[in-house]
Amino acid sequence: MAGILPGVAYARVVDLLLVMAVDVSRSIDEEEFTLQREGYAQALTDPAVVTAIRSGPMGAIAVAYMEWSGAGLQAVLVPWTVIDTMEAAQRVAAILRREPRPFGERTGVGAAIGASVALIEAAPHEGLRQVIDISGDGRNSSGPEPRAFRDIAVEKGIIINALPIVNDKPTFGRMEVDLPGFFREEVIGGPGAFLQVAEGFGSFAAAIKAKLVREIAWQGQADESQRIAVIPLGK
Repeated sequence: MAGILPGVAYARVVDLLLVMAVDVSRSIDEEEFTLQREGYAQALTDPAVVTAIRSGPMGAIAVAYMEWSGAGLQAVLVPWTVIDTMEAAQRVAAILRREPRPFGERTGVGAAIGASVALIEAAPHEGLRQVIDISGDGRNSSGPEPRAFRDIAVEKGIIINALPIVNDKPTFGRMEVDLPGFFREEVIGGPGAFLQVAEGFGSFAAAIKAKLVREIAWQGQADESQRIAVIPLGK
């Protein structure tokens, strides 16, 4: 059972409602899974991210952390929780570091977006913006395709940004071809939506930190040249 943080149920207005939707499908081995979890834990407690959180008019965001794999498999490890201080961020990071992996099946990107939209609609807090931050290392292989869910989210005023994890390891004997292209065309959407590409799991922590800072602090509208950023392996 995921940990429950103090004050989760108390409604307030925040700068951002942010769903972190993280792929834990079977193509992600235990080492890569640990790198993902630790990457989010480190990023949320990085001073640059906390400064971005504090910079908005409300000085706070609310986050929900969900892991997903197959179409019927989504687990919320961190329910809606306000982050407005380093201490609050550290409490969320502590949960990520102690909770066991929930499952590992196929890759249901569309269903993950649908579950993320439902999370935002059920949030006890009101966000001036709503963003789904989805990361993954493969295309949709379980359940409905993501495009229709993406379009529903955008119609509701929700922005979807993505972090494709590109590596040279075959996924059950099959190499992923142009994974960033899949996420760009089928997943991201809304004003200023962007990709933050991680070239390998070794660069995941740096990529998610850069992505969170941009999502939290940046409110303009990107042109096409700004829609993809790449964090090289090991940087």
